[in-house]
Amino acid sequence: MEDLAKLTDLGKPRVVIVGGGFAGLELAKQLRDVPVQVVLIDKQNYHNFQPLLYQVATAGLDASDIVSPFRKILGRQKNFYFRMAEVQSVDADAHVLQTSIGLINYDYLVIATGSTTNYFGDDQMEANAIAIKSIEDAIELRNTVLANFEKALQMGDAEQMNSLLDFVIVGGGPTGVEVAGALSELRKHVFPCDYKELDFKQMDIHLIQSGPVLLKGMSAEASQKSLEYLEEYGVKVVLNSRVKSYDGYTVTLSTGETLITRTLIWAAGVTGAPIPGLRPEALLKGNRYKVDEYSRVEGYTNVFALGDIASMQTPEFPEGHPMVAQPALQQGRLLGHNLPRLLNGHPLEPFRYDDKGAMATVGRNRAVADLKLPGGKDYRTQGLLAWLMWTFIHVISLVSFRNRFAVLLNWTWSYFSYDKGDRSIIGKAKDPLRVKIKPPVEQMVTEPLKD
Repeated sequence: MEDLAKLTDLGKPRVVIVGGGFAGLELAKQLRDVPVQVVLIDKQNYHNFQPLLYQVATAGLDASDIVSPFRKILGRQKNFYFRMAEVQSVDADAHVLQTSIGLINYDYLVIATGSTTNYFGDDQMEANAIAIKSIEDAIELRNTVLANFEKALQMGDAEQMNSLLDFVIVGGGPTGVEVAGALSELRKHVFPCDYKELDFKQMDIHLIQSGPVLLKGMSAEASQKSLEYLEEYGVKVVLNSRVKSYDGYTVTLSTGETLITRTLIWAAGVTGAPIPGLRPEALLKGNRYKVDEYSRVEGYTNVFALGDIASMQTPEFPEGHPMVAQPALQQGRLLGHNLPRLLNGHPLEPFRYDDKGAMATVGRNRAVADLKLPGGKDYRTQGLLAWLMWTFIHVISLVSFRNRFAVLLNWTWSYFSYDKGDRSIIGKAKDPLRVKIKPPVEQMVTEPLKD
């Protein structure tokens, strides 16, 4: 075929993995010694450690601290091949992927494309808000925050200045809580030193949550403690309220209240990122593929889905497993064990999720942890111990020694110096003055009416 992508044929079964997140990367590692050709396709050439994106967005870490190139991670794996491309569609009958670099054949296809930000069909919100789903998002948010403050220095109007200093965060899950906590620490320790001419007592941080509690899915103790921590930090938490609209300047809540901000951070939901071409009935609510206990997409024998994009419905998880790192890692690990069994005609082992619990940090020495201990016992803790546990687990979970060392060094420096990382504005920012505001009446120039 003339339009095939240039890719060496090893004469072995080819396993094509689409997406290099937690699930896809873990699967590729597990296939290291299996007699197959592993082809990883991703739009970026690096793995992104998403749980720490908010730290890049709030200048706690550099982007390079939480990313690592695929070729560096798996470069010594002889059966591994990487192609930076965008998958456009799949022809499951012909076992072919259409990509931006040409057609790629497969014997086994593994879809691990993860999820994308869900704006629930609100185009205006999508145009004006900033999400934290990618490195580009995180850098754009950091640039926007800093650019807003630079603009605020030139503002004489109090409302216009406050619109640049204030923040609204939508979504009370781990990302929203962690961003709110990080911004409040910056407001206390960093911004007043960098911008001495601004009064950061005027900087308001609003966290809007549609439900009655923060950190839904965690224990009542964790939810309540995170609320207390945020209120101690001066974050204005609004529960049982939804954001109805945001035009880049005015936030309208379902209660009728309005807030003024140039920066709305969207952390209110995600949806799966499917590939066109598979049967419509295989796709469930939330754009997740329906998979069986072996991660096979319904209706296919050689197409699998892992991680956020997969919905493995069980009595314990009737809507599929949580869209977080642990299910993705465990699914990737098991499929890496099952594919050799499939090649050898042996029965596959079903997936059983080992729930290790959940954690979230609010700030220095303040975190909440709901852990699952061996034997099924629950262990809950808050405060310094939870913060130390959160720190340790996130450091060891990074994919390379360089990342671990860099993050640990940055966090140690920040802890003792009360300083943060890079606060340079490099790259694009959302234009903080993109919404045209009418000038005060006394500044308006009118022309005489014409007959």
